[in-house]
Amino acid sequence: MTTLLAVALTGLFSVTALLALARIYRGPSLLDRIVGADLLLSTMLGAVGAEAAINRHAATLPVLVVLSLLGFVGSVALVRFAVREEV
Repeated sequence: MTTLLAVALTGLFSVTALLALARIYRGPSLLDRIVGADLLLSTMLGAVGAEAAINRHAATLPVLVVLSLLGFVGSVALVRFAVREEV
């Protein structure tokens, strides 16, 4: 059961990451690319969290906290930069 779950989650996270990369590549505006990058980071957080849940260890919890804070601060900074450029 665990192997089947791991394969299914790997497939779902891979498809999500590919779609996020497509949005980053094709996005007509800077804000579309920012949303794609945020989605890619969220997918990475979900994959690391799922790996920790499947293997039943909490050693990656600090990594998840740092990545989520980095994603939040990065998204806010990029959006502030994009708004300043449009004005």
